[in-house]
Amino acid sequence: MTTRLYENAVFLEHETPTGHPERADRLRSLNIALEHPNFARLERVEAKLANEDAVLLAHPEEHLFAVMRQIPEEEGEINQIEADTYASPKSLQAALTAIGGAMAAVDAVMSGEISNAFVAGRPPGHHAETSKAMGFCLFNTVAIAARHAQRKFGAERVAIVDWDVHHGNGTQDIFWNDPSVLFCSTHQMPLYPGTGAKDETGLKNNVVNAPLSANVGSEHFREAFKSRVLPALQDFSPDLILISAGFDAHHRDPLAQINLVGEDFDWATGRLMEVADRFAHNRVVSLLEGGYDLEGLAESAGLHILRLMKG
Repeated sequence: MTTRLYENAVFLEHETPTGHPERADRLRSLNIALEHPNFARLERVEAKLANEDAVLLAHPEEHLFAVMRQIPEEEGEINQIEADTYASPKSLQAALTAIGGAMAAVDAVMSGEISNAFVAGRPPGHHAETSKAMGFCLFNTVAIAARHAQRKFGAERVAIVDWDVHHGNGTQDIFWNDPSVLFCSTHQMPLYPGTGAKDETGLKNNVVNAPLSANVGSEHFREAFKSRVLPALQDFSPDLILISAGFDAHHRDPLAQINLVGEDFDWATGRLMEVADRFAHNRVVSLLEGGYDLEGLAESAGLHILRLMKG
C-alpha cells in the first residue's frame, strides 16, 4: 500500500502574528518527526498551486475576491481578516497550494495510483464557511477536495470525518443540504465555534455530530466513534473518505480540554481504513487541520501517517 505525503515550503511562509497558535513551527515539528526511519517508505511529493477557480468549487466568487483583497503586498505585513484569522503576503499562495495538494491527492487515490494520502498543508480549512473566512481558515480545503472528487470522478458518496477538537462548522455549512456528502464530527462542546450539537443533522440527515464534554479522554472519544461515526459511515457506504485531521484533542494541546493520546488517532485511523477497505477501495485522503502543541502534533500526526502506511 502506497501512502503519499503532499508538502511544500510555501506552507511555512503563511505568517501569523507572534504568539499565534497556528504557526509555521507546527509543520517544522512534523517534518522532524518524519525523519525517523519508520517513514523511509513514505512517498513525499511537492504540492502544486491550484488555480484560483478551484476555490469556486465550494465558495462563491465574492468570497475568493474578499480574501484576495486582504492579502498584503509588503513583506512582513500581516492583515487581520477577522478575530483570529490573518493573512500575510504568501497566505493566498499557501492556501491555494494546500488546495492543489488536496486535489492532487484525490486524483491519485481515485485513479488507483496510490491507496491513501496525507496533505501537510496550512492554513487549515474546516472553519471556512461558504462565504466567510474564520478560525485561522481562508478556504475550506476539504470541501473543495470533496467537490473535486464529485466533479472529476463522479464520486456519488463522499464522507468527511472531522476529529479536530473544534467543530468543523464551515464544512457543515457547505454540505448542510447535500445528501451526496456525509459529514461526521467529534469535537469538544462547548468550545469554539459554538456549533456541533447532536441535533444538528443537516436538512438531509447527512450530518452526524458527536460532541464530547471537556476533560474526557480516550474512552469517550472511542465510544463516540463506535456508536455514532462508524455506523453512519457504514450506512452511507462512501466512495471516498476524507479526513479533517486535527490533532488538538491531544491532552497536551493548549486550546482545548480533551485528553487523547497519540494512540487514539492511530486507532481512529485504523477504523476509518477498515470502512474504506469495505466500501471505498481503500480510498482515504487526510488533510491537516489543527493541533497546536508541537510535541502532541508531531506524535499524533506521525502515528496517523504510520497507520495509513501500514494499511
